[in-house]
Amino acid sequence: MREFDWSRTPVGPVEKWPQSLKATVRTLLTSRYPMILTWGTEFTQFYNDAYAQLIGDKHPDALGSDIRITLAEAWDTLGPMIDEVMRSGVANWTPALLLLLERAGYREEAYFSVSHAPAEDDDGRIVGMLAVCSEVTLQIVGERRVALLRDLASKAGETRSVDLACREAAAIVAEHPLDVPFMLLYLRDPDGDEIVLHSVVGLPATDPLASRAIHLHDDGPDPWGLRRAMAGEMVVLDDIDHHLTRPGGPWGDPTRVAVSQPIGGSGHGAPIGVLVTGTSPNRALDDGHRSFLQLLAGQIAVTLSNALAYEAERRRADALTELDRAKTVFFSNVSHEFRTPLTLLLGPLEDLLPKAAAWDEADRALLHTIHRNGLRLLKLVNSLLDFSRIEAGRAQAKFEPTDLAAFTTDIAGSFRSAIETAGLRFGVECERLPRLVAVDRDMWEKIVLNLLSNALKYTLSGTITVRLTSLSNGVALEVGDTGTGIAPEEHERIFDRFHRVTSAQGRTHEGTGIGLALVRELARLHGGDAEVTSVVGQGSTFMVTLPWEAGEEHATNAIDDQGKPGNPLAKIETPTPIRAEAFLAEASRWGGRSASSPASAVTSPDVGNGGMGGYILVVDDNADMRDYVVRLLGSDFTVGTACDGVEALEAIREARPDLVLSDVMMPRLDGFGLLTALRSAPATQDIPVVLLSARAGEEASVEGLDAGADDYLIKPFSSRELIARVRANLTMTQLRRAAAEAHHDAERMRALGQLTSGVAHDFNNLLMVLRGAVHLVGRRTADPALRNVLDHATEAIERGALMTRQLLSFARRQRLDPQPLDVNERLANLVPVLGRAFPENVRVDLDLGDVPPILVDRAELEAALLNLAINARDAMPNGGTLRFETRPAALEPPAERHLRPDRRYVSLRVIDSGSGMPPSIVERVFEPFFTTKPPGEGTGLGLSQVYGFASQSGGHASVASRVGEGTIITLFLPVVE
Repeated sequence: MREFDWSRTPVGPVEKWPQSLKATVRTLLTSRYPMILTWGTEFTQFYNDAYAQLIGDKHPDALGSDIRITLAEAWDTLGPMIDEVMRSGVANWTPALLLLLERAGYREEAYFSVSHAPAEDDDGRIVGMLAVCSEVTLQIVGERRVALLRDLASKAGETRSVDLACREAAAIVAEHPLDVPFMLLYLRDPDGDEIVLHSVVGLPATDPLASRAIHLHDDGPDPWGLRRAMAGEMVVLDDIDHHLTRPGGPWGDPTRVAVSQPIGGSGHGAPIGVLVTGTSPNRALDDGHRSFLQLLAGQIAVTLSNALAYEAERRRADALTELDRAKTVFFSNVSHEFRTPLTLLLGPLEDLLPKAAAWDEADRALLHTIHRNGLRLLKLVNSLLDFSRIEAGRAQAKFEPTDLAAFTTDIAGSFRSAIETAGLRFGVECERLPRLVAVDRDMWEKIVLNLLSNALKYTLSGTITVRLTSLSNGVALEVGDTGTGIAPEEHERIFDRFHRVTSAQGRTHEGTGIGLALVRELARLHGGDAEVTSVVGQGSTFMVTLPWEAGEEHATNAIDDQGKPGNPLAKIETPTPIRAEAFLAEASRWGGRSASSPASAVTSPDVGNGGMGGYILVVDDNADMRDYVVRLLGSDFTVGTACDGVEALEAIREARPDLVLSDVMMPRLDGFGLLTALRSAPATQDIPVVLLSARAGEEASVEGLDAGADDYLIKPFSSRELIARVRANLTMTQLRRAAAEAHHDAERMRALGQLTSGVAHDFNNLLMVLRGAVHLVGRRTADPALRNVLDHATEAIERGALMTRQLLSFARRQRLDPQPLDVNERLANLVPVLGRAFPENVRVDLDLGDVPPILVDRAELEAALLNLAINARDAMPNGGTLRFETRPAALEPPAERHLRPDRRYVSLRVIDSGSGMPPSIVERVFEPFFTTKPPGEGTGLGLSQVYGFASQSGGHASVASRVGEGTIITLFLPVVE
């Protein structure tokens, strides 16, 4: 303002200005708020620095000029407002006034809150206008953009299809042309080879630039850079106004810049599509504008991801429904198909059973085993068939008037022997009902048998009780037990098909999860229901309720309104149980040992049969399976048996087996639990374990092997395969033990070679002195007798040198290759690698001082650090801290005795918080072959090699340790001079 030549303007030189103008200009210049003053009929402009920033590149030309020229593009808006103020003398205030200003090389959308006030001369006449203004463009545009994002977000959780999500996003964006003049939304097709246009906003669908699809793997035209965007790049396209035929926005300016950016895919796989947006021709593509476009793409990605997830979930639900239907059909078909071969299996077996009395006991036992398991298979097939019929709506109940108390008592009585044999008390309390109940007798029998079977399975001691009582509206059957009980969260799920309570402890782990589900479905077919009350550790009570009128309209015998039969109650025949045999055959083998495999029995192999021998422990909760495996292996091996993992561990403590053959699914402790227990104990961790499981498939085998099993055998298996696997694993165990012993011997030999190398080195020094002395004496004498003696001495020296070379060849010792090394840099690179190899409960720290480079062999230093790290890790089985520390070494006793006083050293300390060592061990810790580890777990050479490396490098190694506090090993390594 001071430097401007005002004499060339209509207001003239400053000294001729009226006092009113000077005062107003002084006020304007001292204000930090944007202000502008126009004076006179020529509208000469005066403004401050804050206002100059608002008009951009119009400054400084605007100073002293006519505002009507400076703001010509906005004068249609501003002119009437200023004229009104100067005419009326009344100030005005306009918030968020839109002005299209050309202040940055393009017509810019800008918003100002402005107040115009009249300006008077010394005589009080209105001769000008004083304006105070502030730009609110960012606020207005920001609110508008937030509204767009908010509208999109409101739809994110509502869309149920991708097409609908695209249409709704397009409709919302179309309402905001100021911020998004046009938009194209492309999505990757299901095959992943093309990206297809789904929505267009602001461009005609026939526009050549609205490409319907772009192939991602060719070099065809790609005007929007879609391929680059699908690779994760935000593509900015300039000068697109040369290709567009429509203006970009309401003011007719062409859109010059477009942005293509990926939708989704950041850290979550490949992008699902590309969003192409035109940028407002009246706003610059600055950081704020870029952030808005990224948020826009992100919000559309969320909407599309939700829609994709919903569609995927719907497809999964449809697939599950179809799978469930197919499974029901499959169960129905396979059950029917099984019944024919089962009939041909069980029929001849039952014909043979009476004739087997004269057979050998072992053959008779095999026949009964086949019959029992055939009945089990028939029971399972019948249950699957019942379920498939119920789910398909084809279950037809045949209701008959029945004396339900007598019938239930008869069914329950068939279980009495099995329950009492298991050491349980059994009570049946079926009160005489006042009327007959129309039930499907076959279905009722299945209800009672399944509930009793379940009670026996999960009751290890105490009582099982069956009660049948009349209610006001029906009848209730209760089967109670004092078993393991069921957790509250499992009460409702216990009746789900195939659901099993994995934490429940029972007599066996076998089961399909069908029995209780079938009970509820059969009860509901009678118009009733099934429920359970249970307390963990106290027992469970299952109740089945039936209404009195259950099936009466379908009953084959009429029952009058009073519920009394047409004939006397006593004359109604009580049916007898027809399926109890299958349940009893299964229950008789649960957990308990057969006569052929008592708890203390260990079979011995036949003498002279050529078997390889060895003690095999067979662990399985199925008595038939234990007996079968014992018969297979008993001729070649000594075989012991256990019912579950707990009993197996007790047997192993009494006698260590050469191999454990274990089922996977067992009560109390399963096969994986047994395997973990064996591998975690040093005394048993090398016992080979072969797992047996009915879980087929590669995943099951991999899971078993990953858990530490030596082999995994899938049921059913042939006898030859089982014997071959057992033999192979025993052989491999013997080979591994032999290899471990050979490795230990090799380590000892290698250490011996190092010792030999040291001796040979000393010999070389001595021989060199002797050779030099003999040579000097020989040069100074001509005495034949003395020269003869010297010749013999030379010959002996050469023989000693030859022997030394042979010893060095045996030791294969290599010379160190010391090079300057930044020990801090080496540790910084090496320690993170060591840390990742350590357990999570071991923290590895670095404490690096300001130390000069050292002169060592890099490979030998790394080997020494590895040895020290491994020793520290082994000393911290429960976790702790391992710290590597470097400092300039201070020569203090006792290390100074081993170091040169004229050299500098770096001390590298390895500090652990482990178990520490007593003084008796500290004294011997660097001795070759000295180790505190169990046999086979260490050679005792690691710390000896560390000591040798430090010494051979011209340094020293020392150790300090206290029991329970940890250990510090210090390497003194020479500095590069």
